[in-house]
Amino acid sequence: MKILPDDLPNDVDSLKALLLEQSLLLGEKDSALAIKDDQLAEWASKYERILEQWRLAQQKQFGKGSEMSPGQGELFDESENDSQEDSADVETDSQTVSYTRTKPKRKPLPKDLPRETVVVDVPESEKTCSCCQTPLHRIGEDTSEKLAFLPAQLKVIETVRPKYACRQCEKAETKTTIKQAAIPPSIIPKGIATPSLLSQVITGKFQYSLPLYRQEAMFKQYGIELSRQTLSDWMQKCSTALQPLYDRLHTILLEQPVIQADETTLNVIKEARSSCYMWLYCTGKDGPDKRSPIPNIVLYDFQPTRSAQCAIRKSTDSLDVLLPWNITRI
Repeated sequence: MKILPDDLPNDVDSLKALLLEQSLLLGEKDSALAIKDDQLAEWASKYERILEQWRLAQQKQFGKGSEMSPGQGELFDESENDSQEDSADVETDSQTVSYTRTKPKRKPLPKDLPRETVVVDVPESEKTCSCCQTPLHRIGEDTSEKLAFLPAQLKVIETVRPKYACRQCEKAETKTTIKQAAIPPSIIPKGIATPSLLSQVITGKFQYSLPLYRQEAMFKQYGIELSRQTLSDWMQKCSTALQPLYDRLHTILLEQPVIQADETTLNVIKEARSSCYMWLYCTGKDGPDKRSPIPNIVLYDFQPTRSAQCAIRKSTDSLDVLLPWNITRI
């Protein structure tokens, strides 16, 4: 309420009372304004925290991948974390917590691994009693196991095929008979790769995601020069040799009640499309029928698209090849 100069009293005591009343009203207004300022500051802090969490969520869901640590959005929840910690302290103080600490138990090493026994014994001179010089007898032993790693080894298998000829025919200058054992069958005739080496290259690429250029570097560490072009040619020849097995597995897979299918993108060199797809078809013991004697079967099928027609066509036709040439060149 606004007070005019003419409305002011002439009495000193009345003026003092009026001044005191105005000062009290101003103090109440200042306190109310201070409370509002505190509320506005708290709301602004909460708004900034919520906005930062929203930005982090947008970046995580729609932005490019980064090395952002998991749980980074929780860095702005100090007030909530503090309140939870305070409540947890109160609950802990209000009741006695008792528990039994379980001692970690190491799993034993597989029994089928080859073992080498190393005996660490005391010297022969110390196998007598220091008091009466009586020979000590064995009362037991302590055994511990440690796991050693042996790096992969490469060896050369040299195949020798002796030749045999008839000396009598050579002397008589007639037709000479020469006998020699046939060359053992090989997946890659006239090649240096054995089935074990081919299996290692295929397993490293498709099961452990080791591209051929990385395997090329790994073989170079052993002093073996195997270019990725050579490895790619090996993969192609293995694809041709294993095609009958692949077709048989495909036939068995189509006979199963449940087949799982999925596709993943691939970057293929010298391909018209920027991204192609590797389809995977899986069935076996992971299906609903746990009593199925069929082991887990996983078949790869390269396709340029992820259209449903790829799966429909492969459910009726025979799959083309196991490892297409352009996939082996990745």
